[in-house]
Amino acid sequence: MNRTSERGFTLLEMVCVLALVAIMAAVLLPFIPHQTSRSRLQGYVLQTAALLKGDRNAAIRRGMGVATLVDAGSRVIRSGATADMVRIPDDVHFEALLPRTCNQREALSTISFFASGMSCGGAVALTRADVGYEIRVNWLTGRVEIVTRNAAN
Repeated sequence: MNRTSERGFTLLEMVCVLALVAIMAAVLLPFIPHQTSRSRLQGYVLQTAALLKGDRNAAIRRGMGVATLVDAGSRVIRSGATADMVRIPDDVHFEALLPRTCNQREALSTISFFASGMSCGGAVALTRADVGYEIRVNWLTGRVEIVTRNAAN
């Protein structure tokens, strides 16, 4: 019986092809753009609102003020009551509208909550491509709300 006319691939050939595909994927993967999706943006918005609400509740529970740090330069929102923080990716436009002073002191890039639940207010806007959200803190009630906004705003 003559085996020279057998068809198919050897195991060695299959392993070589898989290795080449893996190498190509490893080289090309960093060049594929990883953009924040709409649902991921909504996740960042909800995390930010939850962090702010948590700080407000902590201020009421503790009976003392809590200040949430909003650092647009380093793209971080950090809780004043816990170690929680939200890091905003570079492809998301990050704006913060914060008071200059709060309770007759400099606000220093913070949204402050008082023991009564009140706040000096502030807003954080996160936008990406065609969708945007604004997380607003009411200065009188301390209430945190999320508002949809046009990305062009």
